[in-house]
Amino acid sequence: MTFLAAGAVAAACSLALTSGAAQAATGAFPKFEQPETFGTSFQADPGHDFTKGIHSRRDGILRGWITDVRKDGTAEYEPIKWKRDKYTEGYFVGPPEGDVTAYASPIAKKVVYLSAFGCSSRQSAMTVDRRTGLGSKSCSRSVLMKRAAKQQTPSLITVYKGQIVKVQEIYTP
Repeated sequence: MTFLAAGAVAAACSLALTSGAAQAATGAFPKFEQPETFGTSFQADPGHDFTKGIHSRRDGILRGWITDVRKDGTAEYEPIKWKRDKYTEGYFVGPPEGDVTAYASPIAKKVVYLSAFGCSSRQSAMTVDRRTGLGSKSCSRSVLMKRAAKQQTPSLITVYKGQIVKVQEIYTP
């Protein structure tokens, strides 16, 4: 190996190590493949054992909604799918009654919450990326927790290392 090639390899290794450290220090997370926003089937979680009690989903993005927020900051959530309707465009539904497909993960202290309806309860304007139909207004963790405790809002929920690190609301008319 030439001196130049060895230097390039060392620089690449150094960059990989420092970018990983920077990622950890900023609380960033990897970019995961995004599911279809209005997918018509529930997303699978291969290898998840639902018989061992409610626990975190694997790392990635789930199209779902938060069904409960505990006092300790842990959110329970479940997958959702788009159901076409004869009289409307359709609506989101969760698993049928009695289905145990649910997860629980702590909401990260630095969670990224992108609302489709703004941060204030008085705000009536939509805050949506018109291209994707996803929320674009960054709101605080406390706003997320208050809203999630009151209503089930369709969202893309990102889980990383067992924590919910991002919630991006899906706008539905």
